[in-house]
Amino acid sequence: MAKIYDFKALTSKGKELDFAQFEGKVLLIVNTASKCGFTPQFARLEELNKKYQDKGLVIIGFPCNQFAEQDPGTDSEIEVFCQLNYGVTFQIMKKVEVNGPGADPIFTYLKNEKGFGGFDPAHELSSLLDGMLRKADANYDKNPDIKWNFTKFLIDREGKVVKRFEPTDNMEQLEKDIVETLCTKN
Repeated sequence: MAKIYDFKALTSKGKELDFAQFEGKVLLIVNTASKCGFTPQFARLEELNKKYQDKGLVIIGFPCNQFAEQDPGTDSEIEVFCQLNYGVTFQIMKKVEVNGPGADPIFTYLKNEKGFGGFDPAHELSSLLDGMLRKADANYDKNPDIKWNFTKFLIDREGKVVKRFEPTDNMEQLEKDIVETLCTKN
């Protein structure tokens, strides 16, 4: 059975990143976009990165242009945007697809480990997303596909996908779950 450590992917600079090097770390893998209503989450993700990287957290962003073409730039443009606008220091990868036949194998694996759990009804954009997605596919919520930018997967120190966060999920809860995962001895 596959584990996250079995995967490799390309960084925004085209260098191969072997996920085996993250064994024993807590990972947060995020599909990102530079021109999305959720793009300001980069700032919070960078705060979490700075606060917890010394405790073993590794955040990895995978730009994706599949959702309303909200990340049309080149890999270099995307990385510069993240650094200049949000001070991002965590790893930004080469742009990928997260759904469909061209989906990056990492996201196929992550979706199979943790499917869609629904949008947070308290978030102001949840009903908008639900309506838009349901119009395109009445049963969109029944499959594990990524529904929008800034879906996050939390992976424990043993490589187990412990939780999936939709873009509407509360960032304070994300931080609590990161802390809990960092403190858990497997």
